[in-house]
Amino acid sequence: MYWMGISNAIAGGMMVAASFSLLVEGGSFEPDHFNRLASITNINMLVQPIINTIIGFGSGVLFILATKQVLSSVEDEHEAFGGNHSNKVPLENADMPRSVGFEKMFLIMFVMTLHSLTEGIGIGVSFGGSKGIKVGQFIALSLAVHNVPEGLAVGLVLTTRNVSTIRAVLWAIFTSLPQPVFAVPAFLFVEKFAALLPIGLGFAAGAMSYVAVFELLFEAVEDTSALVTGIVGTLACVCMIGLQECVRSAV
Repeated sequence: MYWMGISNAIAGGMMVAASFSLLVEGGSFEPDHFNRLASITNINMLVQPIINTIIGFGSGVLFILATKQVLSSVEDEHEAFGGNHSNKVPLENADMPRSVGFEKMFLIMFVMTLHSLTEGIGIGVSFGGSKGIKVGQFIALSLAVHNVPEGLAVGLVLTTRNVSTIRAVLWAIFTSLPQPVFAVPAFLFVEKFAALLPIGLGFAAGAMSYVAVFELLFEAVEDTSALVTGIVGTLACVCMIGLQECVRSAV
């Protein structure tokens, strides 16, 4: 349990850093930097990226709270009908244990997949302006490096809950698949996708922040201590932000 707490602290710290990066990207988004977006800059809602990002952040938190409520209701109904006896898999033999942390695993994988979706839109939009090649290459490279610790965070959460290594690797890859899938249509229809980008980035940041703080870090405190969780989580967060800055300065 102690090392599960350490893994949760590392994953939580990484996800907090990723959430911060999304908030900065959403709040600093300026449509008038893109010639092809000139037609939408007159719409008041779209020239307030900070407000849009905050709205998205709050919506993301509320969405995760609603999702948790639904998952809890489904689990309660499952147990009420005796499903916890007939379908429960022993922890030591389970690749995807239903009785230990299933709700938390689902939330983390769902949030990371949603996070990749918004990043894919960001990549596509970044290639759409007059400086699209330079800006797009920087965004794509930084997010590619960004995906390494994010995949590690997903893997840590899954393997410490008795998910097999190969399945953890596959799930880590799966959570990043929306990036290339949504990058192409975002580039082709940059005007429409750019309008949603700050809200989408804020939404992903809100959802990820909630899971990181109230699920992973809280559980890490229970398994270790507040001091250990604070130190490990802070180091993971700082390393993640430092890695992003190294990429930014190198491009």
